[in-house]
Amino acid sequence: MSFKGFDKQTYIVDSAKAFGSRKISKREFMRRMGMAGIGFSAFSAGLLGNPYRRSLGKPAYAADITLPDDQVKFLKEVGGKYKGATVRYTSEATPPTVVLNQIKDQFTNLTGINVEVEIVPLEQVLAKATQDVQGQLGSYDLYYLDQAWVATFAPDCIDPIQYTKDKPDLAMPGFDWDDFSKPLVSGLAMYEGKMVGIPFDIPIFILMYRQDILEKHGIKVPTNYAEFTDAVHKITEAEKANNIFGTGLQAKSGHYSLECDWTQAVWGHGGSIFRADKTFSGNDEAAIKGLQWYQDLLKNAPAASTTSTWDGQFQMMAAGQCALVQSWDEFFPGLDADDSKVKGLWQPAKPLQSEAGLRPASEAGFGELPNLGHQGGSIMGLSQYSKNQEAAWIFMQWACSKEIMTQCTLAGGFAPMRLSSFADERVKAKAKVMPGTTRHLETVLWTIDNVMASEPDMPLWAGFANNEIPTELGKLTTGQDYGGDAKKCMDAIAAMIDSKNKEAGLL
Repeated sequence: MSFKGFDKQTYIVDSAKAFGSRKISKREFMRRMGMAGIGFSAFSAGLLGNPYRRSLGKPAYAADITLPDDQVKFLKEVGGKYKGATVRYTSEATPPTVVLNQIKDQFTNLTGINVEVEIVPLEQVLAKATQDVQGQLGSYDLYYLDQAWVATFAPDCIDPIQYTKDKPDLAMPGFDWDDFSKPLVSGLAMYEGKMVGIPFDIPIFILMYRQDILEKHGIKVPTNYAEFTDAVHKITEAEKANNIFGTGLQAKSGHYSLECDWTQAVWGHGGSIFRADKTFSGNDEAAIKGLQWYQDLLKNAPAASTTSTWDGQFQMMAAGQCALVQSWDEFFPGLDADDSKVKGLWQPAKPLQSEAGLRPASEAGFGELPNLGHQGGSIMGLSQYSKNQEAAWIFMQWACSKEIMTQCTLAGGFAPMRLSSFADERVKAKAKVMPGTTRHLETVLWTIDNVMASEPDMPLWAGFANNEIPTELGKLTTGQDYGGDAKKCMDAIAAMIDSKNKEAGLL
């Protein structure tokens, strides 16, 4: 199918609306998006149809905000010039967006600028943003942009660095661009030398372990895949009668959560999803070793693993049914919640090292970055078509300022975008066993700065990651097909994916 720009945008909007009203399936929606040349980070695609992120502990209401005097003066005097304006932002329910919605009145009290935060399922966010840029309507002043949309919406968003230079009178004092984590800016916000928006959310894989169980059996904290495997086996053998397993997995057939686990297993064994020539490499020797390792883990995990997404995996951890997990850092604050059966027993650690070594990005395809810390993320972008652009820019700076981003972390223990938030004494003070703990954030920062991994960046990828790959993997892991043969399964997936990429002109 060939699209002109306007027709393509209409197609995206109509498809998103059809999916939202359940007139088409998720599979069909992803197929249409691939045809239109737009993707989702596969992490976000796993949330399609759901207005809420993983329910692993609700953000608490942030405390009263104490901004520096020069920023308060700026908001009152400069922001006050736009009193009565209304800034509109549409987003899915990321942790920082939820907190921002809770505290937005404190911005209005200083500036007189009203703020409307519309929280909707991800496909509706896409439809609203696409419709807005299609007609250059300016209905929304700020966009939530999944990392896979950045290239698509880059022409429609204002480079915040350039805007700061162009309008110095509107630049918030002490905003400090150098305070943003450079890997996040590079990995999430940049496209062809342009900064499309400001990083706003970053879930990422870390290792988590039950210290009490490891100590009980004299097992050291694993640092690589071999040590992890040995520890998982020992714990399952010793504790299975007590309904405690070495690990717990998010291995639901046909769900993106299974693809997340598989991707990290492949990277950790020296493989990649694509080769530099853009052919699928999940069936090469390194990738097969990773999948076979994962098959072995399933034998040492609760049976519910094959019917569980990330929510189920978290529940296994919180219920005390497993001892070692490499998964999303957003789990960690909920493990210290008052209603957790394992409060204070889980500890964070760096992601597992790869004994096989990592495949260089130059040997992978479609912008894939093999590494140890699987990530998903998003940015906030300022619309070129905003009717309240200057007021929206003032709000955007406030929302992404050091104090507000720190408040988002304090409200729920979620990973911040700013280096100063990680170092903030209030954040460090919560690095103890308590609801909304931040005792995992030192590990998260290290992971972001040193071993952050990224899945391929291509229009068809979200469809592959949510359909072909987890569906066929599920047939393998549940015994429905392939007779337990990892190579046979991955050869079948390779044939499917290479065929579709060739049909789309990507090979």
